Amino acid sequence: MRRWAAALRAAAGPAAGPGSCRSRFDFGGRDVASWFPGHMAKGLRQMRGALRRADCLIEVHDARIPLSGRNPMLQEALGIRPHILVLNKMDLADPHQQPKVLEQLKQEGCSNVVFTDCQRDGNVRKIVPLVAKLVSNSPRYQRAENVEYCIMVIGVPNMGKSSLINSLRRLHLKKGIFCGSPTWEGAAGTAVKRLRAASESWSRRWGQSIAWFSDSLSHFTKGKATAVGGEPGITKAVLTRIQVCEKPLIYLVDTPGVLPPKLEDVETGMKLALCGAIRDHLVGEDIMADYLLYTLNKHQQFRYVQRYGLAEACDDIERVLKHVALTLGKTRKVKVLTGTGNVNVTMLDYSAAAYEFIRAFRAGHLGRVTLD
Repeated sequence: MRRWAAALRAAAGPAAGPGSCRSRFDFGGRDVASWFPGHMAKGLRQMRGALRRADCLIEVHDARIPLSGRNPMLQEALGIRPHILVLNKMDLADPHQQPKVLEQLKQEGCSNVVFTDCQRDGNVRKIVPLVAKLVSNSPRYQRAENVEYCIMVIGVPNMGKSSLINSLRRLHLKKGIFCGSPTWEGAAGTAVKRLRAASESWSRRWGQSIAWFSDSLSHFTKGKATAVGGEPGITKAVLTRIQVCEKPLIYLVDTPGVLPPKLEDVETGMKLALCGAIRDHLVGEDIMADYLLYTLNKHQQFRYVQRYGLAEACDDIERVLKHVALTLGKTRKVKVLTGTGNVNVTMLDYSAAAYEFIRAFRAGHLGRVTLD
């Protein structure tokens, strides 16, 4: 606990008074570790090799960091091909910032921008017509006689590339229809529903021994073409082509997320880490939680106050994490040596509290925030 408190105080810098917040964040000379494992370098080589077969590039990025964190190496690879920037997870970003973001991106030469929410297929319908329009208005060179479109999906890790592909398949091929949706009907749907209900009943009665059946059934009914997850690095190889539309005939190629070998600055790395593009332990959950608190206060997003039972907005990360730990019951047992022997003492788990604080932000529980 003492080590955690010292680390938090060092990260926070000078303490702020009640109701006040820091005007800038002191990183204390820290640097963000580079996360560029072998599969990223291999993926980048494969992407460059497959680029000549692509008619259009879709770059997927997080709507919470629309202006920072994009890999310059990927932007260099865009070349003369049509390019669409998909800002995913729009449901987690501040909607009032969209006009400013679009204007800034337009000044940077990026005019084809689509905000999406792939969990609810929000705005995803705009992508296929835009792809068809851009490809038809651009030279295709050696692919001119080919009636199918090949689209490469690129971006940094954990931005939702695979989720976008699955969303497009749900919309245009009716693949991956979720149980309970209006289109889930017919004999096959009824049969699988009954199997699901039976498997859940059996699992409750017999325990975990057949829980795998329910998990396998869930995977089958969702019918996802590509694996998705909340950790960076789920897609580790350039996959085979995946059909996402019939008219026009469009195939997408999912690619691994690729970070630049060296990040431009510490703050950009911190934003990428908060959005899940860099593994938490490489940056440090203590400073990530403190930077998140600084950002929430800066944007006047005080939903954390009510969520964790604080009296008012606070700029002291140690105090905030104490309330998080108390609210969620995050504790750990520590052995303390006394004159009569070892005694187990229950203490607040600040590490677990920091993790839950960050996770609440990523799930949108602390408000819709654009970090840029």
